[in-house]
Amino acid sequence: MAATLRDVTDIRDSADAPATSDGPGDIPDGPGNVPDGLLPGGDLRAVRRRIQNALVVSQILGGLGVATAVALAPVLAEAIGGSEAVAGLASTSSVIGTALLSLPFAALMARRGRRVGLVTAYAVAAVGGLVVVAAATAGNFPLLLVGMAAFGAGTSANLQARFAAADLAEPAHRARAISTVVWATTIGAVLGPNIAAPAGRSVAGLGVPEAAGPFLWGAGVFLVAGLVMQVMLRPDPLLTARALARASGAEEGSGAERSLRAGLAAVAASPSARVALTAIAGSHTVMVSVMVMTPVDLGGHGAGVQLIGLVISGHILGMYAFSPVMGALADRVGRLGVLLTGVALLACATALAGTANGHHAQSAAGLFLLGLGWSAGLVAGSALLTDSVPQPARAAVQGLSDLIMNSAAGIGGALSGLVVAQAGYGWLNVLAAALLVPVAVLTLLSLTRRRKVTARQRQ
Repeated sequence: MAATLRDVTDIRDSADAPATSDGPGDIPDGPGNVPDGLLPGGDLRAVRRRIQNALVVSQILGGLGVATAVALAPVLAEAIGGSEAVAGLASTSSVIGTALLSLPFAALMARRGRRVGLVTAYAVAAVGGLVVVAAATAGNFPLLLVGMAAFGAGTSANLQARFAAADLAEPAHRARAISTVVWATTIGAVLGPNIAAPAGRSVAGLGVPEAAGPFLWGAGVFLVAGLVMQVMLRPDPLLTARALARASGAEEGSGAERSLRAGLAAVAASPSARVALTAIAGSHTVMVSVMVMTPVDLGGHGAGVQLIGLVISGHILGMYAFSPVMGALADRVGRLGVLLTGVALLACATALAGTANGHHAQSAAGLFLLGLGWSAGLVAGSALLTDSVPQPARAAVQGLSDLIMNSAAGIGGALSGLVVAQAGYGWLNVLAAALLVPVAVLTLLSLTRRRKVTARQRQ
């Protein structure tokens, strides 16, 4: 008899550590696991709530800082660069900056903890915003790309925060912990594109181009987000997780086990980690490649800044607002089933967006589904990745994940402008959909393997 969805997806997705039990270095919930004096009041649940609250506040601010500027980044690049073909390079530079900065920030977190790493990331992003404003004022396109790369540190901080939420989470609730922090980005991210216009008008008397105004606002918001992290993210979740691992007798590992080489070794040893990395990178690349050129396509079909902002807001709503649903599903019925759902949503999104041809409502629907599919891939993939590697190597693996996903998306974003200029927006969506094929194949193979394992266990 064919297995039901519940039968198939209820298989735990980690090759090394089931999500319903403790993996290497994981600390289950319970007062007996917290020695006196290790945590304030010895209450691990209270520490989890405090850390989650701090991360939620920072994500609201971080989402606002990124989204206020991202809607007009292609427009600013086209105005300074003078060509539609280079319009995607501004967002692409931000993605590349996010990728290149992921490993240094992850290494800093591995040595000093999440708080130091996140504060540093927000500070770099604020500097990047100021550089973008200076470049726009001077009409200097190369300097604009440098500023956008540094501005990408804000996205790096937002992405790394999801892993900070997982540091102390119970394994069975890890996806929900990740999704709660991802969801918090909704408020700032949806509000951001809609205040881009007033942010632009606010700099009219300063000699700054209107499209650069949101970056000035973004720099200020990132400084506030960094201050929130410095004050509120106490105790540090990663350092606390390691202390709890040592106290429980779990193997802590040496500093060498937190290096990039150790992260690569951990991924190589875990088939589930490789599936997770492929799904995260594939979903992110499809989303970025289509999203960065949508404002240009909408503008070419007569949409104004206000309408473009609304469409991007709907896209960001899809990215973040429903992440708790994805997290609950990933914890309840399995990571792989949610990854396949994400592939289906992204495929529908590219079909709608690629055939819209000036129908703005259809473009908006496609961009919403694009965000929803990304949410499924990111939440389920991040939980699966964390499940699949031992605690000492997690920070390195997580940094590696962000490097790979943003590098792939950076290449996709860089090529998207050229594809649109040479072949059109419709073909861009066709090529983006093709990237989903390896994600679907690897996920289905992994799911089939787990079905066979479960069948043997039931015999």
